[in-house]
Amino acid sequence: MACNAPVDISGRLEGIEKEDIKVYLIEPETLQQVAASYLGKVIDSAVVDTDGSFEFRNVPKNKETVLLELAVQHTGKAGNYLQNDNANRANYMPIVLKSREPLHITARVDEFQKSFKIENPSEINNALLEVRGIKAKAYQTYLAEKHWQIEEGNELIEKEHAILQYKTALMNFADTTQHLLPALVATRWVSPENDYERVPEFLVNQCEKWNKKQSNNPWVQQLCKLSEPENLPVLIGDEFPNLILPMLTQETLHLKEVLGKKLTIIDLWASWCAPCRLENRKVLVPLWDEYYDQGLQIVAYALESDEASWKAAAERDGADRWHQASDLQGDDAPFLKKIRVRTIPANFILDENGVIIAKNIHGEDLMDLVKNHFKK
Repeated sequence: MACNAPVDISGRLEGIEKEDIKVYLIEPETLQQVAASYLGKVIDSAVVDTDGSFEFRNVPKNKETVLLELAVQHTGKAGNYLQNDNANRANYMPIVLKSREPLHITARVDEFQKSFKIENPSEINNALLEVRGIKAKAYQTYLAEKHWQIEEGNELIEKEHAILQYKTALMNFADTTQHLLPALVATRWVSPENDYERVPEFLVNQCEKWNKKQSNNPWVQQLCKLSEPENLPVLIGDEFPNLILPMLTQETLHLKEVLGKKLTIIDLWASWCAPCRLENRKVLVPLWDEYYDQGLQIVAYALESDEASWKAAAERDGADRWHQASDLQGDDAPFLKKIRVRTIPANFILDENGVIIAKNIHGEDLMDLVKNHFKK
């Protein structure tokens, strides 16, 4: 009976208006299941009384410390449905259970994660509450009530920047905390969809950090599997591959043969990509005009399937001034597969040796980066 020793989880929910509320106890069995809908294993449930109280008893325990998730559901919802679209309305909260350590929690039913509190939390649960607060604040600051018109090029870039700012708050926590499980929760909150294409360096850093401390932990091993080079785009600090590119001029070139004497921008774009077209006209053309003679190079790769559309767009934007390449295979472009990128607009900023010094910098930020580089 020792492995099933009673462990109490009790609490009270505010804002109960109906009698069809349950609280579910969910165990993620892999790192990918943390903060993911429908994947975690439901191990218990408790009916919420009319006064908002609920209680779990005799929770199975076979680990000294375990990460679980509490989720509040209305009748008809799957117990392991986790809402991630809106941090203000998220219906679940990760907790850490330790042997013989009862937990008492309070929360609002309609803002479960945001309002979640633990009475006298342990140090590790306090860290989970901290990252929850960071997540809530970042969401409110950068994403709440934002309605971008993504067909407008500049607004799509603004949206991507806001999402990156939100993720950066979570990544900063993961980089600085000394608690593994809260760091992994933050890592999963960075992308519940398991898409780290825009922040691959973060995954690599997390693997290196925790592999030094807990290399035998299966979730650390799963984290490091995600961060293997073949699973991520080329990284800042990497030397960009010396690929052979088919050009708009019908020639081919080796990338290293045309590197700028001081800086090279590898720009991934398409004629149908509104923010890419805006970047051509408003950012790349002015940079080219001012810095090409000082050692700037631009090499563009277009996700095109029609040569005429590609050529017309490049000429209209003034982007035919710099090297234009494409395999004319659309989204199935070999170049993107080789550098493991799926999303545009994207770019890589290389130094004179072809080493990546920055990625996915756009608009005024890109102009400032180039300007500052040439001031050195």
